[in-house]
Amino acid sequence: MNEGKRSKYDKAYLRMAHEWGKLSYCVRRQVGAIIVKDRMIISDGYNGTPTGFENFCEDEEGYTKWYVLHAEANAILKVASSTQSCQGATLYITMSPCKECSKLIHQSGIKRVVYQTAYKDDSGLRFLQKAGVELQHLPVIEEKVI
Repeated sequence: MNEGKRSKYDKAYLRMAHEWGKLSYCVRRQVGAIIVKDRMIISDGYNGTPTGFENFCEDEEGYTKWYVLHAEANAILKVASSTQSCQGATLYITMSPCKECSKLIHQSGIKRVVYQTAYKDDSGLRFLQKAGVELQHLPVIEEKVI
């Protein structure tokens, strides 16, 4: 795929991840993720509490509860319970992965990560780079106004 076409698809999938993040009940930050393989969306996810738990991500003091799952973890776990595989896939995510999620990304076989916003701690990105995962930062998502 040529660079211009790839960039167009990257922006479209990142916009979809952004929209998916809006489904999160988290107040502090809403993050969305889409996993694409062979130009097919094989999974999606957003940050939130595990199945069966209340849909409140923050405690009384406004801190994120320890058991909240990150968007990319949710998307990877969905693939794990399906017949699909992340091997060679691309992860589109609205915020760069933390160090814990970076381990999951590498171990799942995802080969490329496209993210919109950089997380304050870049150790996850540094780990992925060391692991040979291709990283692309696309800070601005262009939308055409009709």
